[in-house]
Amino acid sequence: MSVPNVIKPTVKADRIAALDIIRGVSLLGILLMNIVGFGLNKAYMDPTNSGGATGWNLNAWWTTSMFFEGTMRGMFSMLFGAGIFLFNNRSVEPGKGSAVTDLFFRRLLWLLLFGIIHCYLLLWDGEILYTYAIVGMFAFSFRHLQPKKLITGVTVFLICATLMSVNDYVQAKLTFDGHASATIKKNSGVALNKEETEAITAWQEKVKTEKTTPERVKEENKERQKGYISNVIHQAPENQYMQTTFLYRIGFFDVLAMMLLGIAFFKNGILTAKKSTRYYGLMVLIGYGIGLTVNYFEANFIMKNNFGILAYYETYISYHLGRIGTTLGHIGIIMLFIKSGWLSFLQKSLAAVGQMAFTNYIMHTIICITIFLGFGFGMYGKLERHQLYYIVGGIWILQLIISPLWLKYFRFGPLEWAWRSLTYWERQPFKRQQ
Repeated sequence: MSVPNVIKPTVKADRIAALDIIRGVSLLGILLMNIVGFGLNKAYMDPTNSGGATGWNLNAWWTTSMFFEGTMRGMFSMLFGAGIFLFNNRSVEPGKGSAVTDLFFRRLLWLLLFGIIHCYLLLWDGEILYTYAIVGMFAFSFRHLQPKKLITGVTVFLICATLMSVNDYVQAKLTFDGHASATIKKNSGVALNKEETEAITAWQEKVKTEKTTPERVKEENKERQKGYISNVIHQAPENQYMQTTFLYRIGFFDVLAMMLLGIAFFKNGILTAKKSTRYYGLMVLIGYGIGLTVNYFEANFIMKNNFGILAYYETYISYHLGRIGTTLGHIGIIMLFIKSGWLSFLQKSLAAVGQMAFTNYIMHTIICITIFLGFGFGMYGKLERHQLYYIVGGIWILQLIISPLWLKYFRFGPLEWAWRSLTYWERQPFKRQQ
């Protein structure tokens, strides 16, 4: 059954270039963080687990922790939120509003399926599509709120996320203190009671979860060197954890808050380059002033405490303050770049990358599993942290070149076209008219 003629997909003339450019920047930036998950074992946050934690490797960790952790994902989530508002705010004939809602939720259900395939069959446990589909259903209900009320919602959700981080730190600290006290007693030759024995075991389990050993890294590297089916089976438990416990325990408030912030920023013109140069300049100064200051103290605190488990838990308490500030600074810089008109060829390429964000995001995964896993070139665990960024640079150049070339001949990226066709239950035009 085809969709009523009054409801049509967005055409190129209706696209907002600023949104596409921000989406392109955030899509490329996400790979700066994801590449560590693709190529190294348990090194995403903790460089001491694998990949090296000195020299250039430490510099790479420091740079990404300061400028990119959570910020590229944050911008991407904001744009998804803006997209929710745009999709559901189109003009239609009276009485046809429910048809748009039907389309929107069908669109999210297909995205959910794409996310499952991306996670379990394309083997990327850090994928975001499934999360966007689930959280997007909740964000839908907030789309008509005014920016001030949306910002209030953002604040509430981030406070909830922060309170959970406080609770996690308190629990980890209590576990460590119990272990430390019991260990001192044990070393003095005094027999331990049941609670003290359990305290030692509890902290050992925490260490086993958060940290790893050279032997376990070697074992994981060996598993990733196996064939496709073996990798599917091996990664299934982690994939399940990421799309269940991690999503609802950690990711939900994070993504929902940023989606609502995206709707608010779209409504007040921030994401569409409608504000003045002075306004965006203040965003840069205030955003970076707060965000980079927090990020600096977090990274420095972690290093001074030798990348200890408790140090990480303590810095998670201020995590959202640092990343929100830095994200706002990034948006300000990007908007100043757009308004300047500088490097128009680069702006067009970034917009094309953003217009094909779905395709390019999945392309990241296909390229990376081919490079790193055993059914490809088997490079998992063989590169140091800083060496991973040579691959990132190569992928950036590739996508900045092929995205505008592709859109010269086709209306959409291949996955964007498939998603639209499935959403509208009708084959969409693909090639451009010559």
